[in-house]
Amino acid sequence: MNMSQHQAIRSEDTLEIIAFKLHDQEFCVRTTTIREIRGWSPATPIPHSPYDVVGVMNLRGVVIPIIDLALKLGMPSSAPTERSAIVVAEVHGMALGLVVDRVSDILTVPVSLLQPLPSLNGSVSTAYSDGIIAQPSGMICFLNLERMFEEGSLPAGVEEF
Repeated sequence: MNMSQHQAIRSEDTLEIIAFKLHDQEFCVRTTTIREIRGWSPATPIPHSPYDVVGVMNLRGVVIPIIDLALKLGMPSSAPTERSAIVVAEVHGMALGLVVDRVSDILTVPVSLLQPLPSLNGSVSTAYSDGIIAQPSGMICFLNLERMFEEGSLPAGVEEF
């Protein structure tokens, strides 16, 4: 096996993730969906926007929606602090900002650590998660942004990235 084949196998066996907190729970997404991490700054509110859309912000000449990720996940919204961040993601070719309480870490974890969510008889939707990553420090819920923001469900006016 040559070096490039070995590296390809290794990269398929690992997940590169960015972990962040919402309240006291830890979540993560693939780093490949993230374009940048920005410090908290207020968004411009948009009248009659969906409940989870905080507003919009100008990102180098492109207006992007800012989503309260806690609300999107059915959690109470958090008041922004100096540790809050806006994680700018690209989903279905569109840019959007996700408000999180704080970014925890960027990690490379073995795919073998990703475990399926337990079946809860349909009482809780698992559509937004690909599973749980067990870490010594606790469990990290692995979110799937493509399913969370299905094509056509992004707020009107979202620009292509």
